[in-house]
Amino acid sequence: MKIGIIGLGLIGGSFARAIKEMTSHQVYACEISEEVLEEAAKDGAYDKVMTDENMKECDLILLSLYPEKAVDFIEEKKDKIGKGAVVVDCCGVKRYVCDRMKKIAEETSFVFVGGHPMAGTQSWGYAFSRSSMFKGASMILTPDADTPENIMESLEEFFLSVGFGTVKITTDEEHDRIIAFTSQLPHVISNAYVKSPEAHKQRGFSAGSYKDMTRISKLNAKMWSELFLENGDFLAGEIDILIENLRKYSETIKEKDKEKLVALLEEGAESKRQAK
Repeated sequence: MKIGIIGLGLIGGSFARAIKEMTSHQVYACEISEEVLEEAAKDGAYDKVMTDENMKECDLILLSLYPEKAVDFIEEKKDKIGKGAVVVDCCGVKRYVCDRMKKIAEETSFVFVGGHPMAGTQSWGYAFSRSSMFKGASMILTPDADTPENIMESLEEFFLSVGFGTVKITTDEEHDRIIAFTSQLPHVISNAYVKSPEAHKQRGFSAGSYKDMTRISKLNAKMWSELFLENGDFLAGEIDILIENLRKYSETIKEKDKEKLVALLEEGAESKRQAK
């Protein structure tokens, strides 16, 4: 199979490395940075540079771009994509991307399936990519009801072949609703948490809890702001729930109500146990 990868950042670069290391598929790479292309070539991360002329050779295209850029790229290149080719995006929001991509796909002859690899690091860029990025991770796919079954079977086989531990099928809306809680909200919390004046005095006073809470505070602001705004309804709702819960803790502590505080803490601990 010939696989095109659009964008050799953290995720795209990791896909390229994993495909070349773990499969016999060919990789066609598309990347605006000549420096990154040269570095990836030295690593043997791709076979050919993707061009408008050879894009039609690709059986599968993985879009590893920010949501808006991903949509713009497909809109611009839709006539260059081969008939029957499958396009999967790797964006962190699905409704914004899929609503637009599916309309483009309907106008042309390729098949679009929404995707989101649940893997990454607090760093970004090709330099931090690695072939083991997806080991044991979940790959989320959001197909239409009429997406051919054989295509979904082929995609599942492919993603498992590059290290994913499971492929989860869901809807665009369910993805965005759950991701607002499991991924986006933690980034908001961590980024807000380190804005306390005490953050500059923590050296020598912090251990695992602080490190766990702040690991993702240093984020790619441009990318995450785009994701937050494109999933604003679900994310803002989760932030409001958190604020209300924090208010309860604050009021209980100010009131020095130990019994109520114990109940709140036990309630949270039980919620975590049930969520396993």
